[in-house]
Amino acid sequence: MTAFAFSLTATDGPARTGAIKTPRGEIRTPAFMPVGTAGTVKAMPPDLVRATGADVVLGNTYHLMLRPGAERVAALGGLHRFMNWLHPILTDSGGFQVMSLAKLRKLTEEGVSFQSHIDGASYMLTPERSIEIQCLLGADIQMQLDECPAMPIAHDKARESMALSVRWAERSKRAFEEKSKPGQALFGIVQGANYEDLRRESLDALMTIGFPGYAVGGLAVGEGREEMFRVLEFLCPHMQADAPRYLMGVGKPADIVGAVARGIDMFDCVAPTRSGRHGQAWTRSGPINIKNADYASDPEPLDASSECPASRDYSKAYLHHLFRAGEYLGPMLLTWHNLQYYQDLMAGMRAAIAAGRFAEFVAAFKAETGEEIL
Repeated sequence: MTAFAFSLTATDGPARTGAIKTPRGEIRTPAFMPVGTAGTVKAMPPDLVRATGADVVLGNTYHLMLRPGAERVAALGGLHRFMNWLHPILTDSGGFQVMSLAKLRKLTEEGVSFQSHIDGASYMLTPERSIEIQCLLGADIQMQLDECPAMPIAHDKARESMALSVRWAERSKRAFEEKSKPGQALFGIVQGANYEDLRRESLDALMTIGFPGYAVGGLAVGEGREEMFRVLEFLCPHMQADAPRYLMGVGKPADIVGAVARGIDMFDCVAPTRSGRHGQAWTRSGPINIKNADYASDPEPLDASSECPASRDYSKAYLHHLFRAGEYLGPMLLTWHNLQYYQDLMAGMRAAIAAGRFAEFVAAFKAETGEEIL
């Protein structure tokens, strides 16, 4: 059984490249995790997700708890077998979805009671139950239950929320030690809104508890890119160098490049799949809306140099036609292209960091996209 481990192979300023070892394979960092909310990366079969270069996908505890149920997934052999993805899976704790989706939720020291957004059934999610669900699913990397408050938030309220998340981190770790299997790992989540003292207090408390990886939560919730980068700039230098750093729910390509430049290793976001379903394609020169009339007669593909068939073998005119005609193939092809773009972006950053040329990579990215990230 391969033990969970993280190793750095190169750094270039704060930017890092390395690998996370898990029993189900290696995760190359910086890594982007496609989001498989309900046991599927929307509009993509697992073999094509893997072919884009993805080493790991994310599963959602809240959605899988409600449907089809963690116990049922466990009885069917676990999430890897259930969704036919035999590589690493990271599961979130379910807390964010409870806060954003559930009806009539009530937060207490014990956990969160809520009604399902699907059928109104009542549930209680505690740190212990969140870990139990993630262990039933068989996730290789699991997340503590935390509270993710919306910003802006007053300092005293942010402190109360952060302290609760720390207490839940302790309970999550105890439950994980009882229920997990060899090789699985549990990450702590740093909270504290955009307050430097609270973020440092949260991080120090989590490192005292001790986790093999640390996530930055509570960002990408409407605070803006500049503020997100400011938080990372004061937080990342204090995070353990020998543990992976995961920025949850991020993001657009410029967000990711800027976060890697500040020392982050792992990302997840629905952006490539959600935007693909709605006609937005991420390209080397920035995003385009394939539904625009400009593309109705465009014979060029999205990326003629790509090895991805969706990017290389279909004209923009054909993709435009598929969306205008309401054909399912349109969202499928654009999702495939977007996931390939994201994985190519990560591979490019890994190579640039290893070669000591990350600043040149960033400069080229800014020149091509017009995005300001530093």
